[in-house]
Amino acid sequence: MGNPAVSVIIPLYNAEQYIGECLVSLLAQTFQDFEIIVVDDCSTDNSPAVVESYASKFGGRMTLAYMEENHGNAGLPRNKGLSLARGEYIQLLDNDDVLTKTALEELYTLAEDYDADVVYCEKYYMSEGRGDDFVKNIHPADSRIQKPPFVDAPTFETDDLSERVQEILHGRFWVTPWSKFVRRDLITRNEIFFPHCMISEDDVWTYGLVCHAKKFLRVPNMTYIRRMRESSVVGTQRTPQQTLIFWLNPVLFGLKSLDDILGRKKFFQENPQQRYAVLERFANGKFSLAMRAVEKFSSTEICDMIKAEYGARFGEYSVLIPLLCTLLGQDRKKLRANTNKLKQLDALKKSEAAGKKRIAELETVATEFDALKKSTAADKKRIAELETVATEFDALKKSAVADKKRIAELERELKMLKSYMNVLRGE
Repeated sequence: MGNPAVSVIIPLYNAEQYIGECLVSLLAQTFQDFEIIVVDDCSTDNSPAVVESYASKFGGRMTLAYMEENHGNAGLPRNKGLSLARGEYIQLLDNDDVLTKTALEELYTLAEDYDADVVYCEKYYMSEGRGDDFVKNIHPADSRIQKPPFVDAPTFETDDLSERVQEILHGRFWVTPWSKFVRRDLITRNEIFFPHCMISEDDVWTYGLVCHAKKFLRVPNMTYIRRMRESSVVGTQRTPQQTLIFWLNPVLFGLKSLDDILGRKKFFQENPQQRYAVLERFANGKFSLAMRAVEKFSSTEICDMIKAEYGARFGEYSVLIPLLCTLLGQDRKKLRANTNKLKQLDALKKSEAAGKKRIAELETVATEFDALKKSTAADKKRIAELETVATEFDALKKSAVADKKRIAELERELKMLKSYMNVLRGE
């Protein structure tokens, strides 16, 4: 039997409630030239037994491998799966998620048609619950996605690595490994594997793919359905000390893996500033989260926390590294405090400027109001004058009417008098 076209790798840990739906989605694929490699990370429930119950349905295409000890995340189980894979392409799948029915067919066709090293799905679906509830709740992801814009047709990423670095810095690649359909040779040839750290191993792997792939294809296809659950590595409640250790872990142990991957590319050997930019992008936010968690502790306490957890792994640098981390954390704290003061000063200046502007506006209004009051007083005086004139005019009209009446009476009396005098004269 020849090698399969695709190797689907599933890291497994305590997913007995979900792994069945995950495997059913693979049985339903319209494209069946694939193998499944499930790697159990020392589950304490019946997850391996559930997987084994499906083995016969895949006709010998399923491998169930076991880690010797639990590693706390999916990175190392994925590496083991990659070492066992025979497919031309790799599709990673989390043990509680599912693929759409045509996912592998779409992704394989795109990879072949475009001769792509990586087919990157910018978007995906979300859901929650199980069974019918899971199906009913499926909807396009509206959070935890890359920053826009999004492509509406298959589009090759630029060949210019300087531009790709800028896109990494601006969050244009969502780091989930299951959003990439990858040519296996790209991974093995450039040794792009997951580092052993508590969190953010996906960042290292994704940045490695972005920086080493010659043909990186962005596509609008939505082929993955992610099950959102309350329990997650990131969402676990931790004490300040645990949070410090958790977020410092990938900085201390993932950064070197990322630097090694970048260092195997000639571009980064010749452009150290670009190499540093990617490393800084990886470390910056995580270091901030680590140090912010222990702001209320003294420098001595923070240094002791780091030394107690990691000192044995630092060898001759068991004192130096915790001390440097602490000093850097304190400097960042001071910088943040000064930045906040500058923001407050800025806000105060803006407030002062706004106050001056408002005062000027109110002064204008006051001037207009004074003018209006004066105008109103003048208007009242004029109205009084006009009312007096109107009264006089009314009186005059009445007087004129009376005069006309009197004249008419006098004219009648005069006419009667003339008639009487004519009678006396005998006329």
